[in-house]
Amino acid sequence: MIIKKFNAQTEKEAMLMAREELGPDAIVMNVKTIKPRGIFALFKKSKVELTAAIDDNISDKKVDFDNFPPKETEKKSSDFVKGFAKSNDYSEEAQNAIEEKINNIAMLLEQQMSMKKEESTSKPKTTSGEDKKENVEDVVVEAVNDNKEVKSSDNKVIELIKYQLIDNEVIEKNADSIIQEFATESGDVPIDNILSKVYQKIVLKLGEIKILESGENKPKIVFFVGNTGVGKTTTMAKLASKIMLDDKKKIAMVSVDTYRIAAIDQIKTYANILSVPMEVVYTPEEMKNTVEKHKNCDFIFVDTAGRSHRNDEQKKDLQEIIDSVSDYDKEVYLVVSATVKYNDLKSISKTYENMFPYKLIFTKLDETRGWGNILNLKLETGKDLSYVTWGQNVPDDLGPVNPQVIAKKLLGGAD
Repeated sequence: MIIKKFNAQTEKEAMLMAREELGPDAIVMNVKTIKPRGIFALFKKSKVELTAAIDDNISDKKVDFDNFPPKETEKKSSDFVKGFAKSNDYSEEAQNAIEEKINNIAMLLEQQMSMKKEESTSKPKTTSGEDKKENVEDVVVEAVNDNKEVKSSDNKVIELIKYQLIDNEVIEKNADSIIQEFATESGDVPIDNILSKVYQKIVLKLGEIKILESGENKPKIVFFVGNTGVGKTTTMAKLASKIMLDDKKKIAMVSVDTYRIAAIDQIKTYANILSVPMEVVYTPEEMKNTVEKHKNCDFIFVDTAGRSHRNDEQKKDLQEIIDSVSDYDKEVYLVVSATVKYNDLKSISKTYENMFPYKLIFTKLDETRGWGNILNLKLETGKDLSYVTWGQNVPDDLGPVNPQVIAKKLLGGAD
């Protein structure tokens, strides 16, 4: 694998540089903001450093799984990274960052194996000593069998990885699609190598993240749709604040949520804080007139009423509002809560599927450990992922979906 760093003014520019040099199959491994230093730092803009990688025919190294996990974890990880890419392909800093990420996940899996082994040996025995588990394979089998959905595989490490994915609420079908090409690997393939490949595959399945960009035909109309209580208004305020503060764009706010008590007051409060115009709209004709009134803005953010995905009349009203601005560039975000169970998320997404194109925003990530639904809904709908939110702070608790963080989280390696 070849790993390189790219510096640019924005993440998008850095991504384009990476794709131009490494090709369309490049994977983003890390993105960080570099703040200027020195006496003139206040007059300089921050830059983005993006670390990207491209597969370069990794050669698998052999390891004896009868003696797994190895005692010298640091040596194992160091040897893995040295064989992972040529030393002159990327900087020592990037190499250490990748090593740390993969090693943290590997160590976590090893700890889970050890914990399972300790639990099994501490349980009272009802039969002879033949039942005592002496090796890692038995420990992994026990861990997998604790989850009734997990099916057996020849490679015990693959079984444990699948168990980890399902434990983080990735449905079994999707877990299988991630590990299926590795399920037939022999037991002598290094765990770091397998983890790295699974990590890459999750990142690839999450796809390219599509964040809000200016349209060619100003203003761009941005609609926020979804069920009641998912946090549409707060999410809209967070994104509007970021667009104003970071990109210096001119915006207006519109509310068509005339059903919920205090909904208009809430959006008025946000509009007053940001010092932007705010309008209340009741009909498609009023929506069209409002857009004309504020056509000098870069964006018009529209907060729609929280609607039941089972109410056909409400869906018709929403469709008419969105269709009323067909002469302008528009973007629709389906806002869903990460705390909602997958079957309901699937039902909600299918409701809007035939109404209009949309991108996905997940809210309330701080209230759940079920990050697997982000991957599940992405694979179910094929829609682009965009933003995630956590907490109530405006605008801080919002950011673009980070596939690297999600991949590590699903493998048990992220906080």
